[in-house]
Amino acid sequence: MEMYADILIGFERALSFDALLFCFIGVTIGTFVGVLPGVGALAAVSLCLPMTYYLDPTVAMIMLAGIFYGAQYGSSTASILLNVPGTVTAAVTALDGYPMTQQGRAGLALFVTTICSFVGGSIAIILMMGFTPLIARAALSFSSAEYFLIMAFGLFLASTIGSGSQLKSLAMVALGLTLGLVGTDLNSGVSRFTFGQVELYDGISLVTIAMGLFGVAEILNSIVDDTSRKPATGKITFKSMLPSKAEWKVIVKPTLRGTAIGAVIGALPGSGATIATFIAYAVEKRQSKTPERFGKGALEGIAAPEAANNSAVQSAFVPTLSLGIPGDALMAFLLGAMMIHGVVPGPRFLIDQPQMFWGLVASFWIGNVLLLILNIPLIGVWVRMLSIPYNILFPAMLFFICIGVYSIEYQVFDIALVMIFGIVGLVMNRLAYPAAPLLLGFILGPMMEEHFKRALLMSRGSFSIFWERPISVVLLALLAGLLLLSARAIWKSQRAASPSSLSEPQMQSQTKDTQ
Repeated sequence: MEMYADILIGFERALSFDALLFCFIGVTIGTFVGVLPGVGALAAVSLCLPMTYYLDPTVAMIMLAGIFYGAQYGSSTASILLNVPGTVTAAVTALDGYPMTQQGRAGLALFVTTICSFVGGSIAIILMMGFTPLIARAALSFSSAEYFLIMAFGLFLASTIGSGSQLKSLAMVALGLTLGLVGTDLNSGVSRFTFGQVELYDGISLVTIAMGLFGVAEILNSIVDDTSRKPATGKITFKSMLPSKAEWKVIVKPTLRGTAIGAVIGALPGSGATIATFIAYAVEKRQSKTPERFGKGALEGIAAPEAANNSAVQSAFVPTLSLGIPGDALMAFLLGAMMIHGVVPGPRFLIDQPQMFWGLVASFWIGNVLLLILNIPLIGVWVRMLSIPYNILFPAMLFFICIGVYSIEYQVFDIALVMIFGIVGLVMNRLAYPAAPLLLGFILGPMMEEHFKRALLMSRGSFSIFWERPISVVLLALLAGLLLLSARAIWKSQRAASPSSLSEPQMQSQTKDTQ
C-alpha cells in the first residue's frame, strides 16, 4: 500500500503546473530535435542543461527526460520520409518506413509509428511502476558472460535483418565488427587500425556511420537515379492515415512483442535502446510467414522496432535510477545532471526520494500522452516536407547532417568521414548489400569484446564461465537452437534451388524455357 501512496504523490507532483509546463517544453524540443538528422537528443540535453540550474530538481529532470524520449518520437520522421535517421535507433525504421513513403503511404507509416511508440512507452512505464525493484535485482544477476552471450545472440539475429542473401548480411556484420575495432584498446591502450590519424584514436562515431550509410547514401542514390523523382504522397487526411481493420490486426502482435523485448533489454545496464530495436526487427522478420515483405514496406517492420525503441528508452531509467548504472552515453549525462542538482541515484533513491522517483515515472506517461497529442496533428506538416523541391531539400539535408556530425567531436575530419561512408553506402545499395547488419555489428562488436575479456579475467582464463551458471546455459541453448534453425533453413533453400531437387517434368520444362 505504501508504494501506491508514493505513486499517487508522484502523479500529484507531475500534474502540477510547473511540471506540466516543462514536460511539454521538453517533449516539444525533443520532437523537433529528433527530426533534424544527426543532431540527436544528447546535443539538445547538453544545451538545455544550464536552463535547469534554477529549477526544482524534479522539474529539471522531467524536462531533460522529456527531451530524451521526445527525440525518440521525432527521430523516426526524417527516417520514414527521407531515409535519413534522426538517431541510430531510427535506422531500423527506415528499412520499411521509407519504402512506404515511396508507395504514397507516408501518413500511415507516421501514424503507426506514433501509436506504437505510445503503446510501447506506456506499457514499459506500467512495468516500471510495478516491477522496478524486481527488475533491478534481475539486472544485477547478469555478469559479463551473460552480457556477451546476449550480444552474440543479437549479432547472429543481425544476419536476418537485411533482405536478400544471408551471406551478404553476414559479410556486413563482419565489416561492422572490423570497423568497431578502430580506435584505442581499452585494456592495453594500444591504437588499432588508426593509420596514424589522431582523430581515429577514439574510434569512429556511430552517428557518422549511420548518417553516411543511410542519409548521404540516399541523397547520392537519388542524384544518380533521378533528382526530379518524388514519392507519391497524395492528399493527407486523417482518414488516409488510419490503418484499416486488417492493418490493425497486423500491427497488434508485433507491437506487443517489440514492447516486451524493449522492456527486458532496456532494463539491463549498458544495453540501451539500439540493441532492442535491432533485435525486435530481426525477431519479427524471422517469425514471419512472409519475410520477403520486409524491407519493402511491411507494417510489422515499423511497429515492432518503434515499440521496442520507446519501451527500452523508458525501462532504461530502471538501472539508472535504482542502481545508478547508466545504459548509454545519454543516460550517463542524465545521471550527471541529477548529481548536479544534488540527487544521487542508487538503491537508496527509491527510499530517500520517493516523490522525485515516482514524480519522474508519472511524468513519463504524461509526456507520452503529450507526444501523442503533439505528433498526430503534425503528421500532415511533416509529409508536406516531401513537396519541397529536391534542389532545395538535398542541400538542407546535407547541411543538417554535417552540423550533426560536426557537433559530436567538433572535427572537420568527421564531415569527410561521413561523405566517405555515403559513397560506401551508395556502392552497397548498388550491389544489394544491407547497411543495417553492418550498423549492429559496429555497435555490438566493442561491447562484446569488452565483456568477453572481462569474463575471462573473472574466470582467470577459463571458458567454463560461459556455461557454469543457469542463465548462461539457457542463453547458450537459445543460441544453439537459433544456429540449428538457420542452418536447416539455408540447407532447405539450397536444396530447393539445386537442379537435382527438381522433378523430371520441372527439369524438362526449364530446359524448354532455356531453349
